[in-house]
Amino acid sequence: MIPFELHGVPREQISYGAQKVTDGLQAAGYQAYVVGGAVRDLLLKRIPKDFDVATDATPEEVRRVFRRSRIIGRRFQIVHVMFGEEVVEVSTFRSMIEAEDAQTDEHGRLLRDNQFGDREQDAARRDFTANALFYDPSTQEILDYHNGYADTRKRLLRMIGDPLVRYREDPVRMLRAVRLSAKLGMQIDAATAAPIAGMKNLLDNVPQSRLLDEVLKMLLSGHSVECIQQLRKMNLHHGLLPLLDVILEQPMGEKFVMLALRNTDERLSQDKTVSPAFLFAALLWHEVLAAWNLRVQQGERPVGAMHEAMDEVLARQKEQLAIPHRHDAVMKEIWLLQQRFEQRAGQRPFRLLEQPRFRAGFDFLLLRCASGEVNDELGLWWDEFQDASIERQAEMLQPEGAGDKKRRRKPRKKPQAVANEPVA
Repeated sequence: MIPFELHGVPREQISYGAQKVTDGLQAAGYQAYVVGGAVRDLLLKRIPKDFDVATDATPEEVRRVFRRSRIIGRRFQIVHVMFGEEVVEVSTFRSMIEAEDAQTDEHGRLLRDNQFGDREQDAARRDFTANALFYDPSTQEILDYHNGYADTRKRLLRMIGDPLVRYREDPVRMLRAVRLSAKLGMQIDAATAAPIAGMKNLLDNVPQSRLLDEVLKMLLSGHSVECIQQLRKMNLHHGLLPLLDVILEQPMGEKFVMLALRNTDERLSQDKTVSPAFLFAALLWHEVLAAWNLRVQQGERPVGAMHEAMDEVLARQKEQLAIPHRHDAVMKEIWLLQQRFEQRAGQRPFRLLEQPRFRAGFDFLLLRCASGEVNDELGLWWDEFQDASIERQAEMLQPEGAGDKKRRRKPRKKPQAVANEPVA
């Protein structure tokens, strides 16, 4: 038990909703604690993204205590308790599955892990010691079963139990170790890191949806550059994502993607929204570009070749990472706009300004300019053209062609500003 005088995290740093949930459950006779990443982040002087609560009350009992709540989940039910815009996730203590009772696949991955247990069992089944801390807002004490407090103070990320067994139970823990170490500036414990190189093939057996979820957490962690560098350091990028295999081995592709990731990290640090579709478009762009160039060299028409290249790359990527179909249309629009930015004559620039994805496409173009893929002049031209007066726009338009004597049509009236959708 770590007293307040030692850890120094006051009750006031716990969110309003989490305090109400723990107070309400304890008043009803149940145990209730703020758990996991929130406690870890507070000890590291970080602001938690959200606050989760663990309790010995069943989901139905939690539901009876809080009217504004709902039970969700199939494999393991949890309760969402609503306080205005804040949603507190409440889970019942879970138990460790004994080896003889565990339902696993042929690789040792747990297929079922949804039995209720007590507080000590719940702490034991968590992944890292820093995530197994229980904070009681009523006493301001931290309960620590696995020396997580000391590890957090040393900024050490250490697996609870035998890493070989824990990685087999859930191979995604290897990626989570990379993400948390990069995001939190923590060193992965030697015994925790040692098995990863020999067990990374277990990731091939993980459902695509879970891989996508973990990759998105990496890319949208605000520390995506560090995460990618850590993946490379631990040789986890090969085979995990075809896009990472490509971008980290092509100088131009790596520079472009690192610029996109730094831009995303910067936006997140400023509490700005980001678009996963934009980010995936950036990550896959040089694969699309390579496939497109190959088809054009083989004699295909540029526009048709681009459509074929996009479909080919997306199909290949979806074999290993289930990028949602809802992102496909946005990604394709951003890619197709890149060809149209080269067309700066006649009415085509005005029609391009009217495209709903113009802003995202333009931001993408600026990344290409910054990486040296295209000349800076193209980005500067569009930067000026979109905000120029009608007279200046007319002056900026390029001739339709060498020796073209056709009378240029009168430019359209300058369109209204395009809605600036969230982009990375």
